[in-house]
Amino acid sequence: MPEICDYEGSEYGTAFWGPSREYEDAVDRRALGWLLPPVGARLVEIGAGFGRLASLYAGYDEVFLVDYSRSLLLQAQEALRDRPKVTFVVTDLYNLPLADDWFNTAVMVRVLHHVQGVSAAFGQVARILAPGGAYVLEYANKRNAKEVLRFLAGRPHRQPFSREPSQVVPLNYNFHPAYIRERLGQVGFQVEAELTASFFRVDTLKRIASPAMLARIDGWLQRPLAGLKPGPSVFLRARLVKPGQTRHKGGVWRCPRCGSLRISETADAVSCNDCGSSWPRRGSFYDFKGQGA
Repeated sequence: MPEICDYEGSEYGTAFWGPSREYEDAVDRRALGWLLPPVGARLVEIGAGFGRLASLYAGYDEVFLVDYSRSLLLQAQEALRDRPKVTFVVTDLYNLPLADDWFNTAVMVRVLHHVQGVSAAFGQVARILAPGGAYVLEYANKRNAKEVLRFLAGRPHRQPFSREPSQVVPLNYNFHPAYIRERLGQVGFQVEAELTASFFRVDTLKRIASPAMLARIDGWLQRPLAGLKPGPSVFLRARLVKPGQTRHKGGVWRCPRCGSLRISETADAVSCNDCGSSWPRRGSFYDFKGQGA
């Protein structure tokens, strides 16, 4: 299995997403405002962290927040304790304990740049989405204007025109737009809308201008410049094509160990009736990290 980036025990919610990131947070919300279907039955956010974007999902009947970090998801649970329709799932994105064809919408923002196995991750998203489901994805764009200018000027750069991912530091990748489209297409996704964003991710500029003003201007540029993709972030919405398949009618869980859908659930555990594996549950908090008891 690919290596996994683990934020367990980190101060990601406060150290990274503090006041200095107000602009980035506002930009993400504007982009999702364009792309995210506003209402639906079931939504899953993969790599939800501490639940930063959960307020955008109020139009959904059921919301599942998935992350590999227990500590971050516990923060999300505390922040969203008054939202009864939210379920929290600790697991890795390469082996989701979720049934096929279950969700209408999947969201992944500021996650793919940590993903070593892109094709495997996309395959999991395609598996759990119902036919016609929407996948809203953000990724770090290696063909951004800054890297292209560095390339043209003969300065150190990260090969902006090469389709292969560029590893900036361990488990931190930038992607070419064509590479992402190709990998999405391999598992049945068709890209139907794109934005480019985060044009003003410069500390000096963020100190001079207000985050709200920068985000507003960013929002004006996101759709008109989508074709050129000069921004360091690209957001897209892809639609899943699953010919001849019907929506799964059973329960939400799938054994991450053997793939069985014969799952029993009690007040404190989820258990597989086929292989006998069991994982702890505390109310709406499910912990599938590890191999199971």
